[in-house]
Amino acid sequence: MARIEVPMPQMGESIAEGTVSKWLKSLGDTVERDEPILEISTDKVDAEIPAPASGTLVAIEVEEGETVEVGTIVAFIDPEGGAPDAAAPASKPAAAEAPAAEPAAAPAASAPAASAPTAEPGSAEDRLRTRSTPVVRKIAEEHGIDIAQVAGSGHAGRVTKQDILDFIEKGGPAAAPAPAAAPAASKAPAAKPAASVEPSDFWKTFYGKVEHPEFPVRANDRVEPMDKIRRLTAEHMVLAKRVAPHVHSVIEIDFTSIDRIRAANKAKWKEQGARVSYTAFVAWACARLMHEFPMINATVSGNNIIYRKNVNLGMAVDLNPGLIVPVIHDADDLSLVGIGRKIIDLADRARSRKLQPSDVQGATFSITNPGVLGTLVGMPVIPKGTSAILGTGAIEKRVVVVEDEATGTDSIAVRKRSLFSIGYDHRLVDGADSARFLARLKDVLENFPEDA
Repeated sequence: MARIEVPMPQMGESIAEGTVSKWLKSLGDTVERDEPILEISTDKVDAEIPAPASGTLVAIEVEEGETVEVGTIVAFIDPEGGAPDAAAPASKPAAAEAPAAEPAAAPAASAPAASAPTAEPGSAEDRLRTRSTPVVRKIAEEHGIDIAQVAGSGHAGRVTKQDILDFIEKGGPAAAPAPAAAPAASKAPAAKPAASVEPSDFWKTFYGKVEHPEFPVRANDRVEPMDKIRRLTAEHMVLAKRVAPHVHSVIEIDFTSIDRIRAANKAKWKEQGARVSYTAFVAWACARLMHEFPMINATVSGNNIIYRKNVNLGMAVDLNPGLIVPVIHDADDLSLVGIGRKIIDLADRARSRKLQPSDVQGATFSITNPGVLGTLVGMPVIPKGTSAILGTGAIEKRVVVVEDEATGTDSIAVRKRSLFSIGYDHRLVDGADSARFLARLKDVLENFPEDA
């Protein structure tokens, strides 16, 4: 039977690379199907990766600390329990990495790789310093850049895709080979970079790359590098604001009906081991309304609109510090109690760093709840690839005017109420669309069905 490949998994629609954080199994170890064998880290989540089959771990192709493209083979499992490859990790840097990942580009990329054996010191970090992903090597080849000239910001100085793009943008020594190749036409190479910046390249960079401005440090300031979550959050927020023209609408919602249902079902839910929060009611209502408002559950893609069939709710979770948005898939198929359980499960696993790749993929609409910390109303940023996000404010007792349905007379009463905001992509969602959505959401929550 052929060996089973273990690839670097797809961790999200916009994620192209993953880093092997830790091997949980060693060469020659017996593994069971679905047993975790390594930990990986990406822009969106840290996760344990299970074995795709039972057998023996016979080859480890990617060492701890290495970052590789999605789909790159990181290990092999022999279902028949064969012997492990001899010294597989040690031989891989010079012999296996580039040809295995990109055969067609191997001759052109061999110049940077060929220097690795002669300059490769003994430590893992020194070996990593000379290595890069196939994507980076391809970019370097296209621009005539020696990767050794590029300062790497990745693990152990590894050159990342962002590093090579920064190097090119800042006019790194990529122009040096041009005079040797065409000394008589020195003006042509000088004009080529400007001419080669096609509109599509500009927009690809604009929508995919972030460089934060730097500011002077004063005497009493303290400077710390961003941690991974903060850096990625900063990049995602900048890109999201670049992509979508944000507009926000606000509405006030009465929770009297929901309070009555929670009180009536509290004992029953406790017996079932379920906790149904206010957020669960909101999520259930939003999931049901997505089919009435398809533009809210859609996204702009080029000159097209993609209307999502599935209703996948992204639920923002505060990690203090940091933020992550796990996803309730097919939320419109779940009952109120089912959504309540899902919210608790995802939040607990997010805070204990036990989310799986599938838990953070595919959101079509998001909900964030700054109100849990007392905020009256927020204006959230729309995640890329979606058209709207709901922000729920603090639920507080307020003095309001209520009208008696029988007599039409007004009176003063105390009610639990909250301000909800929706941030929407004005390319796709009109102001009237958002107003109708909020009005329907208000109606559902204030007249919540007993059988949800």
